[in-house]
Amino acid sequence: MFLTNVLVGFSQSNTPLNLLCNSSDKESLSKILLNDKSWISYPNYKNREAWEAIPANLRKKYIAEAEAYLNFQWPTIPATAYLDFVRTGSRQVMEKPFSQKIKALETLVKGELLEGKGRFLDDIINGVFAFCEQTYWGNSAHLTIQKKGAGLPDVNDPTIDLSTGRVATNLAWTWHFFKEEFDSVNPLIAERIEYEIRKKVLDPFYSRDDFWWMAFKTNFVNNWNPWCNYNVLNCILLMENDADKKLAGVYKTMQSVDQFINYYKADGACEEGPAYWSHAGGKLFDYLELLNQASDNKLTIYEHPLIRNIGEYICKAYIGGQYFTNFADASPRPHTRPGVIYRYGKRVNSDLMMAFGAYLFDEYQMGTEPIAGKIEQTLNNLFSSSEINAANKQVPLLSEFYLPDTEIGGARDKSGSEKGFYFAFKGGYNRESHNHNDAGSFLLYYNAQPVLVDAGVGTYTRKTFSSQRYEIWTMQSAYHNLPQINGVDQAFGYAYKAEQVHFTNSRKQVKSSLEIANAYPKEAKVKSWKRQYVLQRNKKFIINDEYQLEKFMAHSKLHFLTPFNCDIRQPGLVVLSNESLQMAMKYDASKFEVKVEQINIEDAKLVRVWGQELKRLVFTIKGQHLSDQLKIEITNIK
Repeated sequence: MFLTNVLVGFSQSNTPLNLLCNSSDKESLSKILLNDKSWISYPNYKNREAWEAIPANLRKKYIAEAEAYLNFQWPTIPATAYLDFVRTGSRQVMEKPFSQKIKALETLVKGELLEGKGRFLDDIINGVFAFCEQTYWGNSAHLTIQKKGAGLPDVNDPTIDLSTGRVATNLAWTWHFFKEEFDSVNPLIAERIEYEIRKKVLDPFYSRDDFWWMAFKTNFVNNWNPWCNYNVLNCILLMENDADKKLAGVYKTMQSVDQFINYYKADGACEEGPAYWSHAGGKLFDYLELLNQASDNKLTIYEHPLIRNIGEYICKAYIGGQYFTNFADASPRPHTRPGVIYRYGKRVNSDLMMAFGAYLFDEYQMGTEPIAGKIEQTLNNLFSSSEINAANKQVPLLSEFYLPDTEIGGARDKSGSEKGFYFAFKGGYNRESHNHNDAGSFLLYYNAQPVLVDAGVGTYTRKTFSSQRYEIWTMQSAYHNLPQINGVDQAFGYAYKAEQVHFTNSRKQVKSSLEIANAYPKEAKVKSWKRQYVLQRNKKFIINDEYQLEKFMAHSKLHFLTPFNCDIRQPGLVVLSNESLQMAMKYDASKFEVKVEQINIEDAKLVRVWGQELKRLVFTIKGQHLSDQLKIEITNIK
């Protein structure tokens, strides 16, 4: 199935850590797993004093949001909405009304919990039945994991994807909080929730071990693993009354999540990028917290250095302002999870994470404005908001970082300051999670503004996770800050990688260097292409290339992507500018012919980040030299 071939890499660990199962085997788990609901930290629905302890102005805002869904007309999702994915490649036709339903139920449940007057219960019941009558709780794009493939959901082949888990977890918590109220209306409401969760989630999970995200029969693993296992664990703990099934199910999630942890390299980097950290490292934390609660705080692996490194990656990836170091499918302006960052940091004793989480919590106004999202995760933030609001707040503007196992690094002019240069680079290989062909690429910012960038990824379509993925321009090396060698771009696959990656830093200068020839197929006829990035702190940024070709096939080119206006002021000088900055790119005019190409952007996801256009600077190498040394210097002139 090509979906997973593109999405994920493979485990390179020779000695699996199996941190969870080595911490507690099944017999040990049976002695610590709580079989009642005492693990639940939230107040029950009738404990009005606890709910009313939440600040009144915030409760009013949640209630007002829920009032907008009184008498809500729950949308149905017709068969043609699912079929649209295979007919046109669009996911949005199905996902838009589905997201509306999910948001409506979450909002109504939170409103009822905080008001406690029963005003929203009928609409919640309508929502429960709207979901229960829906054949499939997943996304149309994810029907590829059923045996008959994408198109229409097969009722005889229930599969568990990310959204199936989200809906099931929402319904399980709705059942938990309101079961008595439902039973007073009609016992069939709660019974229907129990039936549907068992049919759509519990039974498939218990009986199958071939879902790719479980990683039992394949080396493929990514953020789906902790994300799906977290949702399944919620359903098991809340809905399963059979002690033997509960024990077996919980232990199975541990075995599966161990595969995710085993995949991670020791440096803890999320190769999917910081936008996916929330769904990878962040979801791992969600899972570990839930497992810890369910085991009466006796099953924990937070003390292991890898778990801390996985958490602190999100701090290392921070550039400044709204921006994070983005490679692969990650956006440079992701929506992070401040409460998770703070609580994760608290668990692993990371002041860096706690201060960053508290800062973002304040930036997102999470202590004063309603928080969207799943029911239980909103409650986690609500009931920890006082502590987070009172905590030290600070952004992690690290002087430099290097993650040697994942081969990602970066540095800035001055520790603790957004002013001046920031650069980041990546080595790696071209079959990483959410891969782009970008081995050896880099980013450059100045005063926390993007100068030379990675565009990220547009709205997901059928093509995104298919054999046509690299037809999309954002995935191609020619639209990253990389050379095109002899007219040939980088290729997709394990073999196409950076080598000889080095990173050194001092107070005055930071250098990183890579050999990227092996990221290109043999058609490129390249013996060696060594790239070096040099940050001369508080002065300039330099790109050095030294290459050797087997033969000349076509003029090689250096590509650079920028949101800035580009002015080829004179031979040897390109001026990049926006409203507040001017940057000079200086080069040897005898070696390059330079032109500027405009990339018009229509995709809504990319428009939100970059506006209507990006520019691609194309530095074409003159002559037919089989070897040469190239240099481009970038300085600030305003």
